[in-house]
Amino acid sequence: MKATISEVSKHVGGEVTIGAWLANKRSSGKIQFLELRDGTGFIQGVVLKNEVNEKDWEEAKELTQESSLYVTGTVREDKRAPSGYELTVSSVETIQLAHDYPITPKEHGVEFLMDHRHLWLRSSRQHAILRIRNEVIKATYDFFNDHDFIKVDPPILTGSSAEGTTDLFHTKYFDRDAYLSQSGQLYMEAAAMAFGKVFSFGPAFRAEKSKTRRHLIEFWMIEPEMAFCDHEESLKIQENYISYLVQRVLENCGSELKAIGRDTSRLEKIKAPFPRISYDQAIEFLKEQGFDDIEWGDDFGSPHETAIAEHFDVPVFVTEYPTKVKAFYMKPVPGREEVVLCADLLAPEGYGEIIGGSQRIDDLDLMKERYEQYHLTDPSYEWYLELRRYGSVPHSGFGLGLERAIAWICGLEHIREAIPFPRLLNRIYP
Repeated sequence: MKATISEVSKHVGGEVTIGAWLANKRSSGKIQFLELRDGTGFIQGVVLKNEVNEKDWEEAKELTQESSLYVTGTVREDKRAPSGYELTVSSVETIQLAHDYPITPKEHGVEFLMDHRHLWLRSSRQHAILRIRNEVIKATYDFFNDHDFIKVDPPILTGSSAEGTTDLFHTKYFDRDAYLSQSGQLYMEAAAMAFGKVFSFGPAFRAEKSKTRRHLIEFWMIEPEMAFCDHEESLKIQENYISYLVQRVLENCGSELKAIGRDTSRLEKIKAPFPRISYDQAIEFLKEQGFDDIEWGDDFGSPHETAIAEHFDVPVFVTEYPTKVKAFYMKPVPGREEVVLCADLLAPEGYGEIIGGSQRIDDLDLMKERYEQYHLTDPSYEWYLELRRYGSVPHSGFGLGLERAIAWICGLEHIREAIPFPRLLNRIYP
């Protein structure tokens, strides 16, 4: 009977045939141990010389790393095995014998591994990380669907910047200028005026050359937008969402977290509500900690965010940033125009901002003033102004960077491990 490795628990004592690749192999006299993977998991196949014919013994002996094969054997329970099961092999059928596989069990540098990302995906560590990524994506859909959000897909090619910045990838849309989207937020605001509560999940692009552990040029964003929702209500949704993601990973990815060596006691602390400090308090705190490179009105850098987050075991909201360091669409705090109703959610352990959100300006006249201040004269912005002209309501939203959230949940040193193919462009188009 054909089966996958994830299904072997249903066949204890029975014989199964698994299509697999050889991840590793070791031998001890008359026993060969085959570490097998099939995409659904890993299992050890034990080949006993006295229990297989000579052809199968020799075929197993010739197998090399990442060779493909069909292996048949009896499933037995073994609590010492990582998966809890082993396969006593009765026959081996080689599909293709691999030669000189470049990623050997020895230590490799991250740059080398990234240059071979298309193969590095096969390793047990990357397998675990990307399964956790998959669980986070599934949990995201479940959370927002369960809370009556509608998924809406914004365009990837846009005629303008969502945040009024210049860090965009430029292209041509026939005879017009176009850009790879850095955010679907403006479109999601339009969708929220139609459906009430919406979310998008798609790629975003920032034309910033950066090799820090926190940044990617191409990444994936989850962007909910909510009509009739103020800033405080939005913060509650954000903290409940993050708590839900972490809980789902703890519940469904225990073996994957163990495989990457994640300290799950840190994740078990992640429960809403999260602490909050204002930007004013954060500046005061940083001054007390000896930071003399920042003044009120400056945006935070990575060292500042890390210093703030280190004082909390759970994510912390930093609220009410200065208007001048935030996007044009953010609503000012009533009675204090120099700051806006916004928050960045900083992850613990030095991973920085995982969510940025705000209440949006809903007043037409104030938005017109912002257009003048930010020189948003391009006709491509006119439709966004019309959202305030026809039935404007209080509304809020936020964006979560998927890879940075996964890097934090997994405890990764390099954020690039959280995205399947971050550098293949260089290999396809040299």
